[in-house]
Amino acid sequence: MSLEEDQTVKLRALAHPLRLRILSLLTGAAMTAAEVARELDLTHANASYHLRHLLAAGQIEAAGEEKIRGGVAKRYRHNAEADCARPRVPIPEGTAPTPHHMLMYEALATELRRRSRAMKRAPDNHFTDAELWVDPAVWAEVERRVDEASRILHRAAEAPRTPGTIRVNASIALFRMETDAK
Repeated sequence: MSLEEDQTVKLRALAHPLRLRILSLLTGAAMTAAEVARELDLTHANASYHLRHLLAAGQIEAAGEEKIRGGVAKRYRHNAEADCARPRVPIPEGTAPTPHHMLMYEALATELRRRSRAMKRAPDNHFTDAELWVDPAVWAEVERRVDEASRILHRAAEAPRTPGTIRVNASIALFRMETDAK
């Protein structure tokens, strides 16, 4: 499979708000389909369906098995460190984003709307929305710092409801824009 085909499979898997939630859960802890279902108030079948899509796309990995009531339950996790280390497959200069890219951003927007309903009013909330023109060196530095911040958050992720933790949101979408696009 080429890098571009691999990217398409990943984008398809991420183009669903529920899969974005599952990926977030599995960043902090390895979980079974039943645990994911309980945490997100889903049916076991629905959780399993979405886990299969994420696994097939390489977005999650098997993290062991355990015997439960005479059966075997697989645990899954999102290895954010490995995900961040994979090479990016850029959209070639001068081409439009694929429909899969657009679906992924739609899923992210849907998920951000859901998460914002749980926003706690606090002095440490941050919001930035900007369409700017900046020097390429500044852009490169911002990309580097945002990548670093994302890695820090992913490394620090804990299982849901771990004592001493707080629930937070980090939705980051950085991209260059076409010069003449309206």
